[in-house]
Parts: sequence; C-alpha cells; structure tokens
Amino acid sequence: MGSSTLSAHARRLGGALEPVIGQVYFAPECHERYVELGFGPSPGEFNGVAGPDGPAYFTSRGSLLGQVPGQVVAAAFGVFNPDVVVPSVAQGWTLTDASTICAARDAGALAHLERHLGAAPDGLAAVGDALERAAASVRVEGRALTAGITALSVPDHPFGRVFRFGDLLREFRGDSHIASWVTADLDAVEIGLLTELYWGLPLRSYARTRGWSGEQFDAGEESLRSKGLIDDAGFTDAGRQLRERVETDTDRQMASVVASFGDDLDEVLTVLEAWGTAVRAGHGYPASGPHDLARTR
Repeated sequence: MGSSTLSAHARRLGGALEPVIGQVYFAPECHERYVELGFGPSPGEFNGVAGPDGPAYFTSRGSLLGQVPGQVVAAAFGVFNPDVVVPSVAQGWTLTDASTICAARDAGALAHLERHLGAAPDGLAAVGDALERAAASVRVEGRALTAGITALSVPDHPFGRVFRFGDLLREFRGDSHIASWVTADLDAVEIGLLTELYWGLPLRSYARTRGWSGEQFDAGEESLRSKGLIDDAGFTDAGRQLRERVETDTDRQMASVVASFGDDLDEVLTVLEAWGTAVRAGHGYPASGPHDLARTR
C-alpha cells in the first residue's frame, strides 16, 4: 500500500471512529454518572452538545491508566497544561477511584450509543469483529493509554466490543501522534499552534481549550519563529512540511491497523460513518470536530 493510500485510509478511520467513540466526553449519560460520584455537572451546551466538566474529563479518561497521579495523566494526554490537569485529577481521586469512574464511563458511553443508534443496529456484529481484529494488531510499546485499555475487560453490552476496541484504536492513533511530534522536537504548545494552522484555524483558538496561558502561547510562538516554522503570514514552507510529516508519520504507525481490516475496510467505515452521522444529528457529538478538519489535509 502506498503512503498516500495509507494516509487516506488511516485518516478516514480516525474520522469515522471519532463521533462514535469520542461521544463519551459529551454524553449526558456519562455526565449524570459523574455527578453521582461528586463531580460537577456539564458546564453547559455548545451548539446543542453538552460539554464535559474538566475534573471529570481528566479523571475519567485518566482512569484508563489506573489510579495514577495527575502528572502521569498530563504526560499521557500530551497536549494539556499540567497546571490544569494535576489539580483536576487530585480532586478526582478524593471523590472516587479508578475502577469506579471507569465503570461509570463505560456505562454512560454505552447507554448514549444505544439511545442514538438503537440496541442492535445493522452491522453491529461485523463492526465489532473488525475492530477486535484491528485492536489485536497494535503494538503498545510507548503507548500508555493504548496499553491501559488492553488491561480492561470488554463490557457485557451489545456495543461493548465496538466501544472498547474503538476506544483502543482511537487512543492508539493519539499515542502514535504524540510519538510523532515529540520525535519532531516539538513541545505541547508548539504542536497545538502548528495544528491550528494545519487545520486552517486562527492561532490560539482551539489550542486554548488545552489550558495554556497567554504567556505560554507567546513563548511557543517565539520558539516556532526561531525554528523557522512560522512567520507573520502563518506557516513557512518548512513549518508546513514538518507538520505534514508529523501527520504522515502518525498514519504510517497505523499501517497494521489498516491492513487488519482487509477487504472489509470500506464496509466497516461506511457503517461507522453512518453511526457517527446519527450521533451528531442527535447532538451527541459536535457537528464538526478536529478529525473532520484533519481529513481534508
């Protein structure tokens, strides 16, 4: 498979998985369960989609790693300001433990999928089979969140395999992406700023949701300028090439996953995309997200 074909398949897979799996962070069914554990409720809706409470988000997703301190969660997530993550996780562990909030996370995500898609949508078993096969192909070395998910059992629910193995593949791409930009000698602020330009967004628009201060953005922009990656007009040629190389290197790490689908790839992605459309139509995931922008590259 050529590199351009691999990238097209890998990015389509990421985009197809995102609303079906990433809905866990917007699901009212999850937020309600976190409130029962003592976390704050959703801070409000954004274009009809319920946003996550910060400490609940960091603690619930962090529970994939076990009951680890916020410093470990911040390192694994990669792109968030540790000054935000660490106290959020510390608060979370005063309210619950990893197994309890992980179970609440699973239950909420599965209930949310069932509400939007029904109990047994067409293709459920075939997609579960394909995602399980793809998950078995991944290498976990250096991929903390991916490895953490492999330690979890599959929920006893019609969507159990889809959510567990889809979540694993989503985090695998994320872990691989971090490996790519770290290898490119970028830090978390720098990759955030370069990614905004890559997606065609204004600087400090999306990346500000990661908790960085104005001073940290100033330092990041100055560093990118000193490296010759951005200028007053945006990307330099070197900057655009570097950011594209980060993405294609991420795609390359997805090669075994893409290959594992074999001739079923298009059929599986078509089903996942239809499910994602339904979740979005029901305001279970933002109408457009970063993976939609990334797939246009």
